[in-house]
Amino acid sequence: MTAATLMQSVIVGWQLYDLTKDVLSLGMIGLTEVIPQVGIALFAGHFVDIYDRKKIIMYTTILLLLGSGILVAYSIGSFNFYTLFGTVPIYITVFITGFVRGILMPAHVAYLGQIVSRKLLPNAATWNSVVWHIAAVLGPAFGGLIYGFIGIVAAYSTVFLFYLIGIFMMKKTRSINKLVICKEELSGVFIRIKEGINYVFKNQILLGAFSLDMFAVLFGGAVAMLPVFASDILKVGPQGLGILRACPATGAIIMSVILMFHPPVGKSGRLLLSSVAGFGLCMIGFALSRDFYLSAALLFFSGLFDNVSVVIRGTILQIYTPNEMRGRVAAVNSIFVGSSNELGAFESGVTARLMGLVPSVIFGGCMTLLVAAVATKVAPKLRNLSIREDTGSLL
Repeated sequence: MTAATLMQSVIVGWQLYDLTKDVLSLGMIGLTEVIPQVGIALFAGHFVDIYDRKKIIMYTTILLLLGSGILVAYSIGSFNFYTLFGTVPIYITVFITGFVRGILMPAHVAYLGQIVSRKLLPNAATWNSVVWHIAAVLGPAFGGLIYGFIGIVAAYSTVFLFYLIGIFMMKKTRSINKLVICKEELSGVFIRIKEGINYVFKNQILLGAFSLDMFAVLFGGAVAMLPVFASDILKVGPQGLGILRACPATGAIIMSVILMFHPPVGKSGRLLLSSVAGFGLCMIGFALSRDFYLSAALLFFSGLFDNVSVVIRGTILQIYTPNEMRGRVAAVNSIFVGSSNELGAFESGVTARLMGLVPSVIFGGCMTLLVAAVATKVAPKLRNLSIREDTGSLL
């Protein structure tokens, strides 16, 4: 599912920029996706905590199949859909994707706690990150290469096939920890949503980690603008775009392997803050680069730094949240993370239109450094966090 979603993201980004030649159209992808994602997330978290999480994942993925089917039909030249409808079908699919992600993100996080025992959660978070980033490498790379060498219809058809495979594989999973909820004792939906929100906002470690990620990604991500860099600055085409999109995930995989043998459970807070600052520096360097290989290397190192924070935040969420509340807490986290990714794409598009492409990415990198510095000052519990000390013998 991850490979398909990120493959589709690369193809949509290149296709839209190829059709419109407008950086703001790339930013609008993020805005179109974040509105339904944020709108449904808290309600999704509530239902994830009271219904079968596996079925929720499988049924909502059918909507992703529908969206990818729309894109396959839209891209068949003989249908002439672009002349009839413009770019509307693309944005409809992006909207569907955002809606589904708002449900799937808390469902996936909560379901992990059911298929892995508590004492293995820190290592499971690392393995989860490895698998996710392998998919994040293969998806963009395949998307760009298939689009460049075979064509857009074949690329979107591959996305459709990957979603089918994902549903089949999810069907084979088994839960070892059943979610036990006494429905007679359940309070109203809004009360339960409020419980999840309050739980996060009363926990400085959870709130600090989620906020740090939100603001860092909101300002620091250059991924949304990669089609413009690939087309106009580095001039490497859709094949090069696929490689650039895969570079951060490749770095993340390398870091995940390192973290398997050296889990970030000591001085976790300082590692988290340092990795965010390193990510910001990589974004500044990427904006200034005019060489494809240097740009790819900087994106690779940004993935190294980003994965440290991903693993630490994933472990924090699992360790500090009880099973019966993971769906709601994960939903709050998905708003922080999801809104930062998609709103970050919109922010990148707007600032690129106002400031110019390169200055906008430099500005974002500088803001990421500022966010890390502020978090270091105002969140002492997060700064001094040591997961090993908080979980004791579990690790």
